[in-house]
Amino acid sequence: MNKIELTARQQQIIDIVQKKTPIIGDQIAEQLGLPKPTIRSDLSLLVMTQYLSAKPKVGYFPGERLTAKEPLRTVLVNMKVKDIQSVPVVINENATLHEAVVALFLEDVGTLFVINKEGRLSGILSRKDLLKMTLGNQDLSEVPVCMLMTRAVQIIAVTPEDHVVEAAQKMINYEVDSLPVIRTWNQEDGYEVVGRITKTTITKLVVQIAVE
Repeated sequence: MNKIELTARQQQIIDIVQKKTPIIGDQIAEQLGLPKPTIRSDLSLLVMTQYLSAKPKVGYFPGERLTAKEPLRTVLVNMKVKDIQSVPVVINENATLHEAVVALFLEDVGTLFVINKEGRLSGILSRKDLLKMTLGNQDLSEVPVCMLMTRAVQIIAVTPEDHVVEAAQKMINYEVDSLPVIRTWNQEDGYEVVGRITKTTITKLVVQIAVE
């Protein structure tokens, strides 16, 4: 359906109908403080354009435009990171790379968020990082995580209030598979990791919306 520009009064009528469905024309006019003939043309237009439906002796109720499922694009544009973020998988920066490998397999993730003794984000360690170290024949039980991780100053992150589309765009631009979700950031206290968002999370979301 093509988008139609509604007047302020027509939008008021829609709001009233959505809150008081079903409702007769006299009651709508009363709530607007107007005589019914004044809004007759508005009601006719809203019914014709399927914003409202009407049944004799019943009244007006939301039409197809208001009850139809939102388009996929609209849902994605409005959705925020906090709506789909998952629990972050963290490891202490003093842990060994061997412990990091075990954590990756046990948690079935591709990225670990490294935290310091204050519980703040100090780095990120990916499956690719560990694979490179393994190919170098290093003894993983002797190397601490902090020696291999990507440092906090280089980390790309999002906040719970960022939109999902922004997060997806960052993953594409920086060619990463996962982003930490952080609540606070300043030079003294650092990041507080409250979640994670991944390409897989976003892919599942798109599929879920499309098939529902």
